[in-house]
Amino acid sequence: MTDRERVADELRRVRDGVRDRALEGTPPTTTLPPHRAVETPGAMPPDPPVPEAAAPPRPDNADLNRLWSLRGVVARGLGRVLGRLVDRQEAFNSRQVQFDNAILDYIDARVRETHRHYDAILGIHGRHMGEIDERHLIMQEELVAHVHDLVKRIDLVLGESERGRLGLEFALRDVRARLVRLEEEIVKRP
Repeated sequence: MTDRERVADELRRVRDGVRDRALEGTPPTTTLPPHRAVETPGAMPPDPPVPEAAAPPRPDNADLNRLWSLRGVVARGLGRVLGRLVDRQEAFNSRQVQFDNAILDYIDARVRETHRHYDAILGIHGRHMGEIDERHLIMQEELVAHVHDLVKRIDLVLGESERGRLGLEFALRDVRARLVRLEEEIVKRP
C-alpha cells in the first residue's frame, strides 16, 4: 500500500468516525416531537391617566354687566329730556350684554363638546391600536412556533437522509469488499 493510499484510508476512517459519533446523539426516529405551544399574550395594560389640563379662564364680563345700566347716572343729571334716548341706549346695552353672555356660554359648550368628542375618538383609536399590537404579538408567537417546528422537520429529514447515505456507503463498501473477494477467488482458480 502506498503512502497516498494509506493517507486516503486514514482520512476515510477519521471521516467515518466523526459521522458515526455525530449520529450517535440522535436516535433513529421517524416521529417529530410536539411543536411548541403558541403563547397568547395577555390584554394590553391600561394607559396611564392623562392629567387634565387647566381650562383657560372665562373672560370676565362682570364690569360690562355693571355698566349696562346708564339710566341711574344719566337720569339724575339730565332729567326727562334725554330719558328716551337713555332708555333706548339702555335697552341696546342690555341686549348687547345678554348677547355677549350667550356667546360665552355657547363657546364654553362647544369647547366641552369638542373635548368630549376628541376624547372618545382618541379612546377608540387607542383601543384599536392596542388590539393591533395584540394581534401582532399573537402572529409573532405563531410564526416563532412554526419556524421551530419547521427546523425540527428539516433536522429530521437531514438526519434521516444522512443515515440513509451512510447506510448506502456501508452497503457499497460491503459490496466492494465481496467483489474483491470474488475477484481474488476467481484469480486463484486455474
